[in-house]
Amino acid sequence: MTTLMKRRSTPPVPRSKRRPLLGWVALLLLLGAAAFYTHYQRQLHRHVRRAWASFVSGHLTGREKTPLLAGYAVHGIDVSAYQGRIDWAEVARHQVKFAFIKATEGVTLRDSRFQRNWGAARKAGVYRGAYHYFQPTYDGARQANLFTRTVPLSPGDLPPVLDVEHTQFHDVAEMRRNVHVWLRLVERHYGVRPILYSNYGFYKRYLAGHFDKYPLWLAHYEVEQPRLPREKWIIWQHSDEAYIPGIRGTVDFNVFQGSFQSLLDLRIPDKPATPHPIK
Repeated sequence: MTTLMKRRSTPPVPRSKRRPLLGWVALLLLLGAAAFYTHYQRQLHRHVRRAWASFVSGHLTGREKTPLLAGYAVHGIDVSAYQGRIDWAEVARHQVKFAFIKATEGVTLRDSRFQRNWGAARKAGVYRGAYHYFQPTYDGARQANLFTRTVPLSPGDLPPVLDVEHTQFHDVAEMRRNVHVWLRLVERHYGVRPILYSNYGFYKRYLAGHFDKYPLWLAHYEVEQPRLPREKWIIWQHSDEAYIPGIRGTVDFNVFQGSFQSLLDLRIPDKPATPHPIK
């Protein structure tokens, strides 16, 4: 008798009461998904585009073209071995005025296509510059030494660039010291002030206010304009998923803030200072 009473003590929930409960749960899930999409839609769209680009990469011809960003007169790209073989003459025919080419990374890595890209860009009439990808856990002087032994900057070239965006470090003060060392030694070697490259989030968190005397090349995607004031940057990398004829696959797109003559004025002068060896 007692067992039967325990079994019957909790009556089943009528179906009529279950349906409103399920409806509220579904509504809350839908509202949550809508809020998530609204907040992260740019990032989601970006991941979808990049996934699609990877999926169709085997069918690209090297003739795909992304429209240039309106409102700017001077456009450029930056490349590394990742872009593979580049038809620089074709690139130059599509309003690409300047290119920054990866030369080195850390203390030992030389980009496998640097020398080829370096000569071919100049031959095609594209104003060229070289960049070093900074590894924050390695000594700044050794990284500067690798770059200066690899890159033969000449009058007419754009200033050297230090790419600082790697987040795997433990001491931000030590990272900044090594950045300062690289910039100082490279400036002394070539006789021209380097350009500092970073993305918006990294720059705001770790670099802002510490390297203001160096021209800034800012990477900032999915925005109509960089959130930094215009007087803070000279080059804006506005996309890392663009296409230009002459390159099979995606490439970074950049715009220079100013006229074409301003870009020419940025180049290393005809009589640069005598290089100083790095010790």
